[in-house]
Amino acid sequence: MKNPTPFYTILMPCLNETETLASCIRKAKQSLNDLDIQGEVLIADNGSTDGSQELARSLGARVVDIPQKGYGWALRGGIEAAAGQFVIMADSDDSYDFSKLRPFVEKLQAGHDLVMGCRMPWGGGTVLPGAMPWKHFWIGNPALTFIGKMFFHSPCNDFHCGLRGFTKAAYLEMDLRTTGMELASEMVIKATLQDMKITEVPITLHPDGRSRPPHLRSWRDGWRHLRFMLLYSPDWLFLYPGISLVTAGVLVSAWLLQGPRECLGAVLDIHTLLITCVGVLIGYQTIAFAFFSKVFAMTEGLVPERKEFMRLFRFFSLETGLIAGFLMMVAGAGGVVYSFMIWEDQSFGALDTPQTMRRVIPSVTFLALGVQTILASFFLSILGLKRS
Repeated sequence: MKNPTPFYTILMPCLNETETLASCIRKAKQSLNDLDIQGEVLIADNGSTDGSQELARSLGARVVDIPQKGYGWALRGGIEAAAGQFVIMADSDDSYDFSKLRPFVEKLQAGHDLVMGCRMPWGGGTVLPGAMPWKHFWIGNPALTFIGKMFFHSPCNDFHCGLRGFTKAAYLEMDLRTTGMELASEMVIKATLQDMKITEVPITLHPDGRSRPPHLRSWRDGWRHLRFMLLYSPDWLFLYPGISLVTAGVLVSAWLLQGPRECLGAVLDIHTLLITCVGVLIGYQTIAFAFFSKVFAMTEGLVPERKEFMRLFRFFSLETGLIAGFLMMVAGAGGVVYSFMIWEDQSFGALDTPQTMRRVIPSVTFLALGVQTILASFFLSILGLKRS
């Protein structure tokens, strides 16, 4: 039996775009004809009041109304309403050239799940004069793309390009949740985490054809992208900072246990020891948050399961955590009792404060670590109940 001809949806989110919508629709329909592919032009309207819906229908586009406000809502509603097995999306402000979709179609037909456009010169793209604010070109896009590549090992050189193509099956597997501009990041991150087949094609970004300011708000939406990346990367948000704190705290504490130390002309003593032990406690709790976040995200299906982590999670069972926590508490209590006995030998009189604190501070730290370990073990077990 002959395979059915692939059907494409060219999707445009829209909010009051009468100045540029007609040009975008004409170019999109021309692409379908030039590429000899079946498809539709779909407008996901997010509450336009300037007649964009009627204009789109008059030009032969299909319009779906998305009542929930937000870029992410518009795209998610449009993709879910798309009739095509392949979806190519871009903004309807005429900054992306819908007449040059051949590379996207070729990559999709070659079996890629996500085809990203790349506007940036270091990825082969072109940004025409006036098409992108300098702070986006030199700061926002490079910084967020760098973070995305570092956190998630994404192959994309332009994390937030609005022109991209993907299969609808891949979209359904991604299970996107965000409702704002950060949907652009979520799509790339989830496709990367799920080991989808991703590629990139260079494109040209044109100055948009609108006379009004864009909907994008640089600092607000930039923060939303960064926040999402941090929330989806517990390693960078919690684990690595926690390990750094614990390592530094343990090393400096051990260095100070024997007595005062001189460093860069300053004498470090029990006050520094107290600070480093507090650092160990904070770092240890931060590492625990990394485990909490990972287990919750995997349990809720927000990120795919990682076999290595799940093996580690199974090893650190409730019983293992309880035993480890109990041993820490015993060690801490032993240090406190030993200090009390020395005080008793001195008839509960005045103590040699520095020497006493050098014993008491680590002992109390071990006590706190034991309590944290026991409570964290119970909480991890609660998070894992759904998996069971």
